[in-house]
Amino acid sequence: MTTTTFTPGTEARLAVARQVADAVLFEGYVLYPYRASAAKNRLRWQFGVLVPPAWTPVAEEHDFQHTELLMEPRQGATLAVEVRFLHSRRRTVQRTRPDGGFETVAELRLEDRVLVPWDEGHEETVRFTVPVAELADTGVVMPFERPAADTTEAVTDDAGQVVGRLVLRREEIRGAVRLSTSELDGPYRTQRLTVVVENTSDWSPDESADRDAALPRSLVASHTLLCLDGGGFLSMTDPPEWAAGATAACRNLHTWPVLAGEPGRRDLVLSSPIILEDHPAIAPESPGALYDATEIDEILTLRTAALTDEEKREAKGTDPRAAAVIDLADSMPPEILERLHGAVRGLREVVAPNAPAVPGTPAAAPPGAPGDPFTGVTRPATPWWDPGADASVDPAHDHVQVGGHAVRAGSRVVLRPRLRHTDAQDLFLHGRNALVEAVLQDVDGGVHIAVTVDDDPGADLRREQGRFLYFQPDEVEPLPEDA
Repeated sequence: MTTTTFTPGTEARLAVARQVADAVLFEGYVLYPYRASAAKNRLRWQFGVLVPPAWTPVAEEHDFQHTELLMEPRQGATLAVEVRFLHSRRRTVQRTRPDGGFETVAELRLEDRVLVPWDEGHEETVRFTVPVAELADTGVVMPFERPAADTTEAVTDDAGQVVGRLVLRREEIRGAVRLSTSELDGPYRTQRLTVVVENTSDWSPDESADRDAALPRSLVASHTLLCLDGGGFLSMTDPPEWAAGATAACRNLHTWPVLAGEPGRRDLVLSSPIILEDHPAIAPESPGALYDATEIDEILTLRTAALTDEEKREAKGTDPRAAAVIDLADSMPPEILERLHGAVRGLREVVAPNAPAVPGTPAAAPPGAPGDPFTGVTRPATPWWDPGADASVDPAHDHVQVGGHAVRAGSRVVLRPRLRHTDAQDLFLHGRNALVEAVLQDVDGGVHIAVTVDDDPGADLRREQGRFLYFQPDEVEPLPEDA
C-alpha cells in the first residue's frame, strides 16, 4: 500500500469523476441567498457527516460509512482510493485597535463586503493505492489524521491598510479507511469489495456540547472514489442477471456506490451519501458551481441576482465561494441565462395508437422553418403536442366506451373519483353531475375526460379558457338520460 501520487492515467480517470464528486462535496454548502444570516444557512452540513464516535449516542448521527459492491479485477490489478471530505474551520472576525492590537467583533464592514463569523469548509483528501491481491481476508487499514491548527489572514481596505484579521481554528480529526475483499462462489472471477470510512476521533463532549461543537471534529460530506487500473466494477443499480443475488446481498450503510465517468466504462465508482444513478453528470448548460446541484440553475441564478446590494455585500463577506456565486450571477450574459431555461436531452417519435404510420406522425418542417439554436433540431410546423399534428385525434368528436356506452363531448356523467388517481380536492366532487367538454388522449395512449361541473358559477369562464377538470374513464358513470 502506498500514499504516493497516482499515476497520470489513474489521475486522469479520477478527474473525470471529480466534477460530480465536487457537487456532492459542496451540496448545500452555501444555500441561496448565500448569507451567513439567512435562515437557510443556519442549519448546515446535512450530507455525509461522520461525527466523532462519542457524539453518535447524543445526536443519533453516524461515525462511519460502509460500502459494498462487486468487482471483476484482472490479475495484478491495483485499486486507487480517494476519500474526500470537508473539514470545518471556525472563523472569528477581529478589528484592528488604535494601539495596533485586535479585538473580536460581530462584523467588519468594508467597502465591497461585510465580514462575519462563519464556518468555512476546507477540502481534505486521503489518497492511496493498494494491489487488489493484498485486500483478501483481513484486508488493509489506512489511518489518517489532521492535527489542530490556528491560522490568521490579514484584512485590508482599498488603500491597503490592515483593518482587521480573520482567525481560523481547525480542530483535530482522526479517521481510518478499511478495505477488504472476498471471493464469490461461481464460475466468474468476481469479488465483493468492502470499504469502510470511519471517524476515530477521541473527542468527548461535555454536558453543554451541541452539534456546532461536534462539526469541527467531523468528516463533512464524506464520499469515496475508486478506480481499477485493470478490470471493472458491476453496477449496483443494473447488475447482470447472474450477479443480481450477490448484488442484493451487498450492505451499503449511509452511502451508495454508482458507476462514474463515461457511460459504457466500468473502471470508476463514486460512493456518495446522496443517491445517484449510474454515470451521473453535471448538466453541460451549468455556467459554474452554485453549490446546490440538486436544484435548478435558473432558479438559483435568478434568486441570487435578485438580492439587494447590501445582501450581496454580506454574501461576499460570508465565504469566497459565496462571493464567486454573486459575481457569476451578476456577470451572466442573457444568452447563457436563456440556455438554463431548459434543454432537450433526447427526441422520440410519438404516434397515436392505431394511427397510420405516416399520417399519424408530426409533419416535417418546411424549408426555412425555425430551428433550435442550441440543439440544431429543426422544429416541425405543428408541435408534437398540438392536436393538429395528428389527424387521427379530434377531442371535440372522439368518444370512449364507459360501461358499454359512448361518452363524448356533450355527454352528461356522474363523477366517481378514485383514491388511486386523484387528490383531496377531486374527492369533494364525488357524486356531482358534470358535462363532458372533450375526450383527449395523451402521447402515451392514456384517455382523459375533460368536464365542467354542474352548478359551477365559473363554468362558462372555464369553457372559454379551456381550463377543465380531468377524470379517467373509470371515474365517471353515464347519466341515465345518456344511457
